[in-house]
Amino acid sequence: MKIFTINNKKEEKFLRQKTRDFDFSEHNKKEIRDLLQQMREIMKRENGIGLSANQVGLDMKVFVAKVGEKAYAVFNPKITKLSKETSVLEEGCLSVPGFFGPVERPEKITMEGKDNNGKKIKIKAWGLLARVFQHETDHLNGILFIDKAKKIYQIEDESKATYK
Repeated sequence: MKIFTINNKKEEKFLRQKTRDFDFSEHNKKEIRDLLQQMREIMKRENGIGLSANQVGLDMKVFVAKVGEKAYAVFNPKITKLSKETSVLEEGCLSVPGFFGPVERPEKITMEGKDNNGKKIKIKAWGLLARVFQHETDHLNGILFIDKAKKIYQIEDESKATYK
């Protein structure tokens, strides 16, 4: 598996499509375990804190995330509640290499989905975790952070930023 990026037009087109619901009847427990392990390894190797299936070329609603010491895997995620309070933080993305920008998002969310066994889960998240969950859910719906950023800049070198 490799990370799909917007630098490749075919890959960008794929990234901008909504993914299909994950069908647990099409995958056995070992396949699901292997999928999550591969996605987590790629995320770790690329120094990411979240990775959605479509970022590695898979048309399925699932993402992995790791914030602090806690790892998450959410299948068929749906954000069911958003707080009125928002914050603006800089975001980047493994599929949009070298680009960053400030994105306004709700501070707290409630997410529903399924765990790796197909069991319903409900997670209340705030702060960075809420932001990661929103970013990855956007991915699965064909939305990139650059579509929401107030401005976008590229870091070509650590010491300079080019504003777009």
